[in-house]
Amino acid sequence: MEDNAVSTLPNLHPNAAASLAKWHDMIARADLSDLPAIVHPNATFRSPVAINPYRSADALVLALRTVLQVFQDFTYHRQAVTPDGLSVVLEFGANVADKTVKGIDFIRFDEAGRIVDFEVMMRPLNGVQTLAAEMGRRLGDVLPSFKVKG
Repeated sequence: MEDNAVSTLPNLHPNAAASLAKWHDMIARADLSDLPAIVHPNATFRSPVAINPYRSADALVLALRTVLQVFQDFTYHRQAVTPDGLSVVLEFGANVADKTVKGIDFIRFDEAGRIVDFEVMMRPLNGVQTLAAEMGRRLGDVLPSFKVKG
């Protein structure tokens, strides 16, 4: 992660700032074992390869722990905060197998600083397809049970 982290987000809600700092620390260590502590039990995860979101802290944690194992050379580049101070946009780059991807993590926090919504958008298509295939191989029999229907 480049050093343009939380200090450059003066409008970020203090509890969200604390959780974001924990998130960046976990990413730097490549260890998401503390992630459940900053995720709301009813959090929503929005995958770049699925129309319907996945609901629950378990789904979000499972997806993010797995994708962190799939990505190589994951790095955040820029970040911004929404005017209400409860959402951040984090631009990232990574490699998936032999593909380079760019993406955005949209993270919304509640007033307590817990992640309530985590949405990922990525490009290019061939990198997203490679990620989808690997995530499907690893989680295809588990993650669909968390999908929000309709």
